[in-house]
Amino acid sequence: MMDKINFDDKGLVPVIIQDYKSGQVLMLAYMNSESLAKTMETGRTWFFSRSRGKLWMKGESSGHIQEVKKIFYDCDADALLIQVEQTGAACHTGHYSCFFRDVEGKETEESVFNAEEVYAPAKEGPGILYELYDIVKDRKKNMPEGSYTAYLFAKGLDKILKKVGEESAEVIIAAKNREKNEVVYETADLLYHLLVLLADQGIELSNIFAELKSRR
Repeated sequence: MMDKINFDDKGLVPVIIQDYKSGQVLMLAYMNSESLAKTMETGRTWFFSRSRGKLWMKGESSGHIQEVKKIFYDCDADALLIQVEQTGAACHTGHYSCFFRDVEGKETEESVFNAEEVYAPAKEGPGILYELYDIVKDRKKNMPEGSYTAYLFAKGLDKILKKVGEESAEVIIAAKNREKNEVVYETADLLYHLLVLLADQGIELSNIFAELKSRR
């Protein structure tokens, strides 16, 4: 596909990002040959920032990644259309789509998130869930010796379910005691064991996020 794309004199091609389920246009960005190759290789959107002069992956700091479903190019091969499954908000303002204002400047879509909180680089974001889940799936695949995660998979579903139950109880106890630090600690334990359960069941985080979005 790469040799069919007509990049401009700066080596760039405009890319329209579209929700693959609803057809809603989410954003417009630019790719060079390297970011397009990484997009095709990883299954997640990578772009070229004209202002920063470097590659960036959508959601690398916020966790609001885009899972690629289909890639198209137009009749002149000088523009791309990529259909994605969007996690969170596509726009840095916190809106689901960057196209949330009409021609008169009126907002037609409410912000999904507080952009200052979601995109502030000094704060931790949900991207850690994807990082941790990738590690969990790697442990399941390679089963390294000495890994607690690999131990859980080796013991099987009953052991994993037992741990999920135990950690759920710990969260309840911490909450009843109104110990905020303990609630945070035990919730982290619970989330980790839930990720192990999801990996055991072959369920992706995007499936959970899509279900939550459908209930919004």
